[in-house]
Amino acid sequence: MIRAFLSVAVALSLATPATAQTLNMMKSIDAPHYDAQRTTWGPTSDIVNMFQDTLVALDWDGRTPIPYLAKSWTVSPDGKLYTFKLRDDVQFCSGKKFTADDVIYSFKRLTSPEIKGPFAWRAGTIKDLRAPDPYTVEYELAEPFSELLLQLTMFTNAIHNKESVEALGKDYGVKGADGTGPWCFESWQPRTQIVLRRHDAYKWGPSMYKNKGPVNFERLVIKIVPEDSSRVAAMMAGQFDVTHQFPAQFIAQAKAAPMLTVTDAKPNFQLLYFGFKTTRPMVADKRVREAMSIAIDRAAIAKGILLGNADPAFTIVDNEALDYDPKTAGIVKEDLERAKKLLDEAGWKPGADGVREKDGVKLQPKVYYTQAGNTPRVAEAIQGYLRRIGVQWQLQPWDSTIAAAKMAEQDYEIWSVTVPYLSAGDLMNIYFDSRNIPTPNRMNWKDAETDEWLRLGRAALTPADRAKYYALVQQKAMTEHLWMPVLNINMHQVANKKLKGMRPHMIYQNTFYKGLDASF
Repeated sequence: MIRAFLSVAVALSLATPATAQTLNMMKSIDAPHYDAQRTTWGPTSDIVNMFQDTLVALDWDGRTPIPYLAKSWTVSPDGKLYTFKLRDDVQFCSGKKFTADDVIYSFKRLTSPEIKGPFAWRAGTIKDLRAPDPYTVEYELAEPFSELLLQLTMFTNAIHNKESVEALGKDYGVKGADGTGPWCFESWQPRTQIVLRRHDAYKWGPSMYKNKGPVNFERLVIKIVPEDSSRVAAMMAGQFDVTHQFPAQFIAQAKAAPMLTVTDAKPNFQLLYFGFKTTRPMVADKRVREAMSIAIDRAAIAKGILLGNADPAFTIVDNEALDYDPKTAGIVKEDLERAKKLLDEAGWKPGADGVREKDGVKLQPKVYYTQAGNTPRVAEAIQGYLRRIGVQWQLQPWDSTIAAAKMAEQDYEIWSVTVPYLSAGDLMNIYFDSRNIPTPNRMNWKDAETDEWLRLGRAALTPADRAKYYALVQQKAMTEHLWMPVLNINMHQVANKKLKGMRPHMIYQNTFYKGLDASF
């Protein structure tokens, strides 16, 4: 009880009194920085999407690219040349006018050796970028990319101002960043808050919004509130206006609260998984990986920990996602006795303390994850299940601001994140292409067939061919048990009822997206 009151006090002390000029938001996880080209991190994407724009936007259906900074485009018959016609009425927060030069600079920076952008593949394999005039970009690919327009909606492909990047140097995305979005980057205090201000000149919102700009608030203050109970207390007390990171175990209370509105983001594809670093001896044998995957009770985890606000995940790709392969549905079958048998066959025998051993090494894999959100409780539940088969997970949570750096050090057998994605191809290309070793391909999975199927899927000129090759990747990833899919996480937006126009978006865990229709 004392802790609960302290949590409320913390939340209330963090909050800024709501006014008609300020929108107050909460999130549980901060980011290492807000330079979209240098990260795969979801906590970076939601803020970047507010102050920077992409050539195309993603409609509410989660599948349809619509005009944004590019007002129209054409595609050559061979799928290699995209010609974008740009808006001529756009400017950055700094006042600089937006032109084709900014587009070319942004994509050249994204694909440069200096940046080593982990999501650079989202831009396709660029052969050349040309500007026949200030408001036309010829975007030429070395090979077709079947999902280019879909991928161009992602924060990775946001347009940057060269002057801002060069002026700030290593502090770009930390002390500031310029953008053409409806909000402007004002300040960031790591682990505390991000402050954005209204972009008064903004009037080019995508057609999915009624309000094309500017936004209806002078400032947007996003507080970092890691503790679940503090976020719950603050929303219940009316100290914050909106959050998309309301603890799942309290969603029922939020729905019953007279001052709150809870809205689901639909469609929504978010997979909470545990991945295996296949180059580490302890998990190099796929029998060991399968044993862990089939020894847990996903339905019990979904019900007991997320209180039904997630669905058990037996496949890597959600069955409603574009290019999902139904043949993968029966590969993971929970079976405790089979799990024990697989470990026996792999040479891991129970030790005196119940933990399996092989060649003098105990089966105690290190497991890295971010300490906020759902993952810690899910990891602890899985740790309990795996003790029954003689596996002892060594859990290592990290603060969100350093988790990515710690994972980059490679000193673990298993890691976990909750990954948002748009389609089967999106998810597969992110994680399973050997070009993305060591991150985000943290499995260090280097397989010629996988790489070739991904290439053929990306280069496909028909939906049928694209689906065929991505299905093959899904089947291999599942039969090799490269990941342990656990839960498909629901995504909710919880808002004060006085806040209107708050339809949640699904793009990369970012329900707010642009926030153009939000008002009191």
